[in-house]
Amino acid sequence: MMRQFLLGVLLSCCLGGCAVAQSAGAQPHPGNTSSLQPVAVDVVVQDPNGHPVHGLTKENFQLLESKTPQQLRLFEEHVASAPQGRALEFGKMPPGTFTNYTPVPPHGTLNILLLDALNTPTKDLPLLRTQLQQYVKNVAPGTHIAILGLANHLTILQGFTSDPETLKDAVEHKLIPRAAILLDHPMENAVNQGMEQTATNLQEFEAEQKSLQMRLHPQYTLDAFNQLAHYLAGFPGRKNLIWFSGAFPLDLFPDPTRKNTAAGTELDSKELHETADLLTQAQVAVYPVAISAPTPGSTPSADRTAMNHLADSTGGRVFENTNGLFDTVSKIMAAGSDYYTLAYIPSNPKGQGEHRDIRVSLAGAPASQGLKLSYRQGYYADDPNQPGKAADPTRAVATATPSPAAPATNPDTASIVAAMRRGSPAPVGILFKVRVLPASTATEDTVAKGNQLDPYIPMKGPFQRFDVDFVALPNDFQFTKLSNGLYSGSIEFKAYVYDPDGKLLNAAGSLLHLELKPETYNRFMQEPLAAHLEVSSQAGREAYLRIGIRDVPSNRIGVVEFPLSSVSLLAPPVYPQPAAAPTTAPAHSAPITPSATPAPH
Repeated sequence: MMRQFLLGVLLSCCLGGCAVAQSAGAQPHPGNTSSLQPVAVDVVVQDPNGHPVHGLTKENFQLLESKTPQQLRLFEEHVASAPQGRALEFGKMPPGTFTNYTPVPPHGTLNILLLDALNTPTKDLPLLRTQLQQYVKNVAPGTHIAILGLANHLTILQGFTSDPETLKDAVEHKLIPRAAILLDHPMENAVNQGMEQTATNLQEFEAEQKSLQMRLHPQYTLDAFNQLAHYLAGFPGRKNLIWFSGAFPLDLFPDPTRKNTAAGTELDSKELHETADLLTQAQVAVYPVAISAPTPGSTPSADRTAMNHLADSTGGRVFENTNGLFDTVSKIMAAGSDYYTLAYIPSNPKGQGEHRDIRVSLAGAPASQGLKLSYRQGYYADDPNQPGKAADPTRAVATATPSPAAPATNPDTASIVAAMRRGSPAPVGILFKVRVLPASTATEDTVAKGNQLDPYIPMKGPFQRFDVDFVALPNDFQFTKLSNGLYSGSIEFKAYVYDPDGKLLNAAGSLLHLELKPETYNRFMQEPLAAHLEVSSQAGREAYLRIGIRDVPSNRIGVVEFPLSSVSLLAPPVYPQPAAAPTTAPAHSAPITPSATPAPH
């Protein structure tokens, strides 16, 4: 609730004068002495007929972590028919002002429909679209749903909404992502050139190409789930992830019954670990829905086994080969909206990244009633005071954005590249507000200082320059207390210009490195953080601006995206006197270079 209060302060803060606005709230805990955070487990309880069971008490549950009984510190029942609470709303913002805040009820359940064109045979996609069209015609008002598509990268088709008409429009005009051709992958291009040179071996080549594509699918899928986990981590409460696919080449959790999981050893182990962590921390239950039926009499394939294990590990359930999508989704949403939350502090306080099993059982009379429990069955015990296990930043990103990538001197991790991609889900790990206005009424012959154009096909002038002014909550940023008593943190600001097809045209960014004395740190935590960038686009060209703020230590990011046409005709900003509108980034906002870090404050 404290973050809700602080968000109210942020949303009411006036850009240009917010530096003195007060936001008295809880501060981050540098030097936190507790090794492990409380663990929350959502438990769905159903009777033998699949109906939710209500009215159980804390005494009816027993929870073991790695075979050791745990003391429940919190117990709460969630009922779909109960009031979900009111999301924090705010009035219409001034022209040119945007936020990544998405109003969702604090106690409700969120539902995500993931349409997987990457792992689904093309012949099955029309049926999926038809059934989805039927579903949105009958969806109950008030059901919070988002729709995402997966081809060779993740695309948001419709953000969270409870308006059936909005969902209908999304399905009609944005669905379904075209099946991935994968021709833009460097390995694929090399293979295609070889095909022209070895036409006599065409049949063998095609077999190898298909094999290569299939080997890439698990990594594409992992990248998408990592991005999705980052996105969902910013929303409160339980999420039901309903994954429609023809194959499931991904498992995130260890399975002691199998030596080789579908996740395989070829995938980035750090990214696997991070993705599993984020899914469990974000209370995401995965419900795989198999579009294609297995061949009668065939043995279960590795990906079907992985599908079952992924569902069990996150507290979801598998639905095989159903032609009744409306009934399937309705059952999943009903099951995932009635549940109990159990929370405890691990009796073993020291975490070293090991996987810990969770087992929940019933006690008393309910134990003999044949009730079925679904819950996440473990987590990775990472010490929050140790550096995070982010995906390897040197790993080649399977779904990398076309050139220019992020500024060349600042290589991004897979999750950051994905978060800044045009049209992808906009993470809310850092909540912020941003104002974007033309810097002047005149065009310019060159781009703003520090901007990096596509070096291969750069935009041509004249250019229009935009002032980008950020406001964010200081509590969203992680600081570490150093041995010399200073508080250290790093914050990154980004602004990328894309064409409608997702080609990156221009990139601007700055890195703010802070080492604050205790008294300065205390003042910093009481004031909204303000920052400034300038970015240019070709005057009159259709383009989209994607803006992000990242807390470097925690790797959390917040993003907004909008068409530049929505701000290109607005009046330039009026900055407080006597300071005029800045023509370069302020002194505290340094260009992204390996050594560019401002002096300690």
